[in-house]
Amino acid sequence: MKLMVAGGAGFIGSNFIHYVLATHPDYEIINFDKLTYAGNLDNLADIATNPHYHFEQGDITDLIRLNEVIQKYGITHLINFAAETHVDRSIHGGIKDFVLTNSLGVQMLLDAVRANNIEKMVNVSTDEVYGALGLEEDRKFTEDTPIMPNMPYAAAKAGGDLMCHAYWITHKAPVIVTHCSNNYGPYQYPEKLIPFFIFKAMKDESVPVYGDGLNVRDWIHALDHSSALDLLLHKGNVGEIY
Repeated sequence: MKLMVAGGAGFIGSNFIHYVLATHPDYEIINFDKLTYAGNLDNLADIATNPHYHFEQGDITDLIRLNEVIQKYGITHLINFAAETHVDRSIHGGIKDFVLTNSLGVQMLLDAVRANNIEKMVNVSTDEVYGALGLEEDRKFTEDTPIMPNMPYAAAKAGGDLMCHAYWITHKAPVIVTHCSNNYGPYQYPEKLIPFFIFKAMKDESVPVYGDGLNVRDWIHALDHSSALDLLLHKGNVGEIY
């Protein structure tokens, strides 16, 4: 497999690259990353000289650059972690970068998949696209739950997910969408909740409570998430949501 990992210098992407190279040491991994504030090649310093690992800097909204790299390496599979993900930034800052990367960027990847006959693409999204559940509700989110994002970040991600669905229905583009919960683990940027709380506690500072403090959230370790994504790359059904 010749696998392009878009956003591979970020938190989940770098964990995924470590997982794949450890599990499938003969695979070729091409890390395609814009290197925003959340991307850090130091996350991958230990594998930088691995002959099966290559880094190419680029933006997923740049279709010319995408096609150039895909054709250079003969990419067969693609997984997308590239995203603007910080919820507070999407609320208190501008939303433009979120829409460009999380919606338009996914469309550019889909166009590249079609143009280059990629065998399978996995678009890593978020369960935030479904909105929120009340604590007293009996229902649970499933793959068939209608999308109803509550924040700009999630709306931008939902746009990318819907584009994947439309390309599958219209063009039979071989794409899978995943809606995972929150991740934690090595290389996570300190603005995220778990490392943020840990740093606060280490400095003996108060830990902020969001809203009324009654919200319930769940987390999965980034390497457990990576193992599931690896399974989908090999055995997941295109056109499905997981």
